[in-house]
Amino acid sequence: MGSRLRPWREAATVLLAAGGARAPRPAPAASSSSSASAPFDYEVLLLRRSPRSAFLPSAHVFPGGAADAADFSAEWLELLPGGGPGRPRAGGPRPPLFAAERPELGSPLPGDVALRICAIRETFEEAGVLLLAPADAGRPEAAAAGGGGPARLLPAERLPPAAELAEWRRRVQRQPGAFLQLCRHLRCAPNIWALHEWSNWLTPVGRAGRGGRRYDTAFFLCCLGQGPPPASHDRAEVTACQWTKPSEAIELFKSQDIWIAPPQFYELCRLCNFPSLHDLHRFGFERAVEGCERWMPVLLTASDGHMQLLPGDELYPEDPDFTGERKPMLTTNKKTEDVLKEATRLHRIVVQDLNNVAVHVNIPPKYKHINPLQLDSKKGNSADCSSKL
Repeated sequence: MGSRLRPWREAATVLLAAGGARAPRPAPAASSSSSASAPFDYEVLLLRRSPRSAFLPSAHVFPGGAADAADFSAEWLELLPGGGPGRPRAGGPRPPLFAAERPELGSPLPGDVALRICAIRETFEEAGVLLLAPADAGRPEAAAAGGGGPARLLPAERLPPAAELAEWRRRVQRQPGAFLQLCRHLRCAPNIWALHEWSNWLTPVGRAGRGGRRYDTAFFLCCLGQGPPPASHDRAEVTACQWTKPSEAIELFKSQDIWIAPPQFYELCRLCNFPSLHDLHRFGFERAVEGCERWMPVLLTASDGHMQLLPGDELYPEDPDFTGERKPMLTTNKKTEDVLKEATRLHRIVVQDLNNVAVHVNIPPKYKHINPLQLDSKKGNSADCSSKL
């Protein structure tokens, strides 16, 4: 599809996991989720979007945002040894978001590299966390080879005083191109080698934000082999930051303390397969070269809720309507439970209300990925936490 016909914006986000997790909180007595008691040794960063946001207001999300032309600047090549992650990219088919070139910007920078820069820039803007690597040290070969384990942040002595860094953050928020200036000032580069392709979600038709905004979002995984760094919200797009174990985030969602959109809920359930940060990092690094599939959920409205059908589900259209111009919305007078009973090949997210969400999947994942643990978000009603392949 030509770029002029895309009814969405390109974006990038990062599942940022950091080691040294806190001791587990006591699980609520009503909960029977086995993931809640898993001994996670890491936490992930979640940000609460402003209630004034045009897209997903008040939702807890991973750090990230829309790509900017500055992320594709050819000047990044001066700071990025080799101009890329330093290892073979996915050999199989890749989503257009990762593979497409941007000739309209006159940039030779690969799209997947620019999207990593976008995710790193947005993490700094929204949470104040800098994912950088010393540019004068050359490409982090250990990280590129996967043999160095999770990444590490810059030591404090490489950073400017807090007040100066806060001013840089405000400058980058006002003008994304200032992020390149910051990296030059610090003689550092965005640590693109620590970000591994994880997934690609396209906002479904019928779920656009105010103004009709839809996003084609690259999800990256980044593991930090140190305690969660301090994170602070920007008082504009983000109103709160918190580090939490994946299982704890789901418990907070179940108890209606926070709201998580379906793609983030799905990805948190995937993370629940990995209580160990080392195992998560190794899986993410080795799997990333396989590529991933673009997922555009297709909505099926039932009498008591709706389903977001995903590729591989038996009800997923062979020719999905990406723009919403060709086909009417899928509807049924049946209840979601009855629709589920009639199906044999499942890959769907069932939403009965904001905090009553469940993932149903019984098909093998593509690209050597992993299915989410099947956790029902309804309080006191958890599934058996298995992929049932």
